[in-house]
Amino acid sequence: MLRRTMLTAATASALLLGGAAGAQDAIKLIGASQFDENHAFTKTMRKFEELVTACYTDGPVEFELHLNSELGLEKDYFAYMSQGLSVDYAVVSPAHMSTFSKMAPLMDAPFLFRDADHWRKVLAADAIRPIADDILAKADVRLIGYAGGGTRNIFANVPVGNMAELKGLPIRMQGAPIWSRVFDALGAAPTVIAYNEVYNAIQTGVIKAAENEAAGIEQMKFYEVGPYVALTQHAITVRPLCIANKTFERLPEKLQQCILAAGAEAGAFGRELESGQDAEKLQAMKDKGLLQTVEFTDRAEMLALARPVIQAYAEELDAAAVLAAVDAVR
Repeated sequence: MLRRTMLTAATASALLLGGAAGAQDAIKLIGASQFDENHAFTKTMRKFEELVTACYTDGPVEFELHLNSELGLEKDYFAYMSQGLSVDYAVVSPAHMSTFSKMAPLMDAPFLFRDADHWRKVLAADAIRPIADDILAKADVRLIGYAGGGTRNIFANVPVGNMAELKGLPIRMQGAPIWSRVFDALGAAPTVIAYNEVYNAIQTGVIKAAENEAAGIEQMKFYEVGPYVALTQHAITVRPLCIANKTFERLPEKLQQCILAAGAEAGAFGRELESGQDAEKLQAMKDKGLLQTVEFTDRAEMLALARPVIQAYAEELDAAAVLAAVDAVR
């Protein structure tokens, strides 16, 4: 939401003094994060704020970033941004965009990237631009940068080290259909559960497992209920930095340019930050005795089973060309 916070006060002063309002209206942008100041997503948004402030010199820009899910969860932020209400900018998982754009979850689908190097090159080449364009057209939310970089693994309350142990495992999935389809093809028993309900769902036996990157496992203390981390390495995250397009279009052109440049740079900052921290966080939790890592011996079989599902999903979304472009990046 774009707020001209100084307008009323300046106008009132002008009326009282019988003169013209001389103060420059301040542009206020509201951000939201599920996490605290130490999380990579929050640091990415702080970097974005810093870069915009340094770039835009035509007037004051105020940033108000709400942390620790104060304004809800990522799915809420995205809905707010689509409506042009309450939240102007946030980092949001593609899974939470699927209500608006069926193509969105493809950008970090399981087994989409061959490895971390492929992931970096795909984002640097902007090979997923058609997905961002679809999200803008259908949700009216603009993707201005790509953070992420966490490697997602399965965490569970039982050891899961091969396909036999994965078979029938009740596991929480993100809401995007591609995730449930892939893990169903792998023989697990996927179920969609809200992120903030995962801890209790494992604790009460509704599910036995979920999947996440190290930062999420640490932040939400999932290791307390799922202390076995199977190193499936089934996805490398892409976490777009977004801005409400209704907000963006009301901003001065120079500020728009600053936001686009800052978004791209902050996204690159976030990718390097999280990808560098991911292995360190996992090892630190292991060293503290908070969790145990379990080597997954059948990863090649997982890849073979998942690929036809991803290909069929891309074709269903008329996004086969996007998948081909990602595959072509070397």
